[in-house]
Amino acid sequence: MVIKVFLASSSGSTAIKKKQQDVVGFLDALKVEYDQLDIACNEENRMWMRQNVPNEKKPANGIPLPPQIFNNDSYCGDYDTFFDAKEDNSVFAFLGLPPPPGSKQAQAAEEEEEEEEQEEEAE
Repeated sequence: MVIKVFLASSSGSTAIKKKQQDVVGFLDALKVEYDQLDIACNEENRMWMRQNVPNEKKPANGIPLPPQIFNNDSYCGDYDTFFDAKEDNSVFAFLGLPPPPGSKQAQAAEEEEEEEEQEEEAE
């Protein structure tokens, strides 16, 4: 599993720069491994990103802006959906990754599995 974060190294927009820094900084804090793919200096990265963002997620002009986040070839979302996942404490689910051992999400998943096993045994 490789998380890919598409960024623009030379963006003139401070808003885009802040969003990119927020995503990268948060992934670093969570110790999530990811690859940064620059769309400003690499035409292949730019074309791949544009082709793989689902049509319903593209803005009206059809050109998605960075940051865009993928798990391998699966689209996770843009900054807004990342921010929503961050606010909901569901970043690992957003990224399609298992929660780290010992985290609240991992404990909740373990409890859910135990409940399901108990229900199956009761049947």
